[in-house]
Amino acid sequence: MLQLRPYELLCLVCSLGDEERRPEGKLAHALDTIHANPDIPITLVCTALDVYVYQDPGLADDTPEGADYNRKRDLDVLQRLDLAPGSTLPARTLLMRLLKHIPRVAGICGYETVTSEAWQGCASALAGFYERGQARGITAFIPSRDKDEMLRDKQLSVEAMERAERLAIRPHVAMCAVCNWGNNRGQPEPLANDNIVEFIAIIRRRPDVLVTMAQGADWMICAPCPVRVPHLNACVNVLGSGGLSNEKRDLDLLQQLGLTFGSTLPGRELLLLLFDKVPTTQSVCARDNTEPSVWWDGCGEHNAKEGNHGYDWGREALRAEFAQ
Repeated sequence: MLQLRPYELLCLVCSLGDEERRPEGKLAHALDTIHANPDIPITLVCTALDVYVYQDPGLADDTPEGADYNRKRDLDVLQRLDLAPGSTLPARTLLMRLLKHIPRVAGICGYETVTSEAWQGCASALAGFYERGQARGITAFIPSRDKDEMLRDKQLSVEAMERAERLAIRPHVAMCAVCNWGNNRGQPEPLANDNIVEFIAIIRRRPDVLVTMAQGADWMICAPCPVRVPHLNACVNVLGSGGLSNEKRDLDLLQQLGLTFGSTLPGRELLLLLFDKVPTTQSVCARDNTEPSVWWDGCGEHNAKEGNHGYDWGREALRAEFAQ
């Protein structure tokens, strides 16, 4: 686990935009650690008072501009990120949230109007270093998945599905497959990023193929996804936190179906059970959290207003087909 002051997150980004000065010491170690382990937990600590004094790290990492400036800067960062002092998040999630919600540091690290010597701010704040680093995006910290690897995983996973006597899928992704099938009125093209099209196609051809409810971003369906972390079997979409909301969707759906992880039943029976117990996506997918909550995502926001009409169409069409 890394422990950083909130302002040091900004310094990490700033260092990527300053070609003449490379980070040293604590910041260099943090950059190297995040590059090697993008999902390492980072705890944000600061000199907050009142009920958050328990996590106060002291003044050792304060910069020379003064204690009040340092405290305000840290709290400004936390407020923009909607986090409390002492919050711990994976590095990927924290940095992606930072890059989206803090596009510039004017008003945080430096001020257009200087009211006194105590509020001069950081000398680099208005130099554009942070903004140049921010423009480089998350791949400046964390490399994207290799394209050849994803293409290979797509081919291998589809071949495995075609041969398999048992398919594995994380529960809510079965709903995603129905949504996609319905949105394309039963004629979807295979997708580069997952195997949900193939999942429905195989069950339609082999209704008795067994399907197991799997935890996490299971390889069989999610192998080629660019936001899958293979060694963790994890999903890092939605600013790095997609796995959290997706896991809750999995568990909500399992509860409604009366199943658990590991439950296995024929594909036709699974889909008919789904269609019987879940008439709309809203009961599983809706989210009323707003950004930058780790529970927010675009699908959840849409479902808070209305269900996915692709699911409605797909549910009726596939139920009629499998009921014959």
